[in-house]
Amino acid sequence: MSDLNEVRQKLLALGKERGYVTFDEFLTLVPDVEHNLPLVEDLMDELAEAGIEIVKDEPPPEEMEKVQPPDQAAESKGIFRSLGEETEELDVDDLEPSEEELLMLDFTHDEGYQHAINNDDVVGIYLKEAGKVPLLTAEEEVSLAKRIEAADFARETLDERNGLLSDDEIYELRGIIFDGEMAQEHLIRANSRLVISVAKRFVGRGVPFLDLIQEGNIGLIRAVRKFEYQRGHKFSTYATWWIRQAISRAVADQGRTIRVPVHMGDQLNKLRRVTLELQQELGRDALPEEVADRMETTADKVLNLIEISWRPVSLDSPIDDDSDSELGDFIEDTSSPAPDEMTTANLLREQVETVLGRLPLREAEILRMRYGLDDGETHTLEEVGKKIGVTRERVRQLEAQALNRLRRSSAHVLLRDYLRED
Repeated sequence: MSDLNEVRQKLLALGKERGYVTFDEFLTLVPDVEHNLPLVEDLMDELAEAGIEIVKDEPPPEEMEKVQPPDQAAESKGIFRSLGEETEELDVDDLEPSEEELLMLDFTHDEGYQHAINNDDVVGIYLKEAGKVPLLTAEEEVSLAKRIEAADFARETLDERNGLLSDDEIYELRGIIFDGEMAQEHLIRANSRLVISVAKRFVGRGVPFLDLIQEGNIGLIRAVRKFEYQRGHKFSTYATWWIRQAISRAVADQGRTIRVPVHMGDQLNKLRRVTLELQQELGRDALPEEVADRMETTADKVLNLIEISWRPVSLDSPIDDDSDSELGDFIEDTSSPAPDEMTTANLLREQVETVLGRLPLREAEILRMRYGLDDGETHTLEEVGKKIGVTRERVRQLEAQALNRLRRSSAHVLLRDYLRED
């Protein structure tokens, strides 16, 4: 345990000094890396949380100034800088197996596997195919890598000297290229279980499991093309970084309807983790101020992160599988009047019509136009006069006469209950 803490401190110190750690440095410092995949992933996560990026090669001198240490980069790029994990993490396994155990897993014995196969489930079929390919030893990995390297050299030779080669030489080079392609496919298929094991850690983050596997396979292909067997590292360990990078990038780009930047996804992950820790410690939901204190930031930034973490939901989403109800059916329409208000408005309209029915037709028409009782649009005295063919002064007189009629009659009693005091 002390050796592990020493390795962690060395990586953190090196990363904080330069803002990054190269992948070779990481593999060199971590003990027995080939047989400790969970340790590799935990350390990668810890470096990401500290804002330390793991890069394949050391940046050239002219780009060194562009790499900010974590303390300086925190303001401009957020608390973290490495690959993001956009949504809440789903704990798939309580115990993390070693790399060899992961590669030895027989996914065909998972619970429900036969049921999945019987129902033409593509995930189950893929797991079955992945489990058919035998594992590779370190010597076999090197042998395949050498064949891939020979194919690359043959391809370059064929491109550069195509017009100078005999038919036999071209035939031989094409055979080497074909053999390298077969070696590449073998190396990829033999490590497909590693892709599945890494992809399972990203389930529940807005990207379907098959898509996670597909993105991980893309990272695996990149690892095959860039693998340098001369350095002595096991391929599966080297490929883990590329697989994680490809899947993390896909989650950042595809996991949300509204894309959240990678560095912001890292901050959201830390927010969720700190919130859960405080909830367990306090026995209640933590206040934004308490979360901000633990994250060493402000409460306003915490509230902003909480708002960013919200996900849009379709109003057409079904409530459950057994009901035809949709989410939109249960959301209040604040722009529509309440049922009691609609009932009151209908009753008032009926009472107004009753009252106007007691007036002469011309006077009733004038009140309708002056107060917009029909279409909600009020009219001036001049507009009403032109409509009924009298002067504006005569319209004013008829309006006053109609209102006096209503005051002297019992009509005001019918409308009195609808008056409201502000």
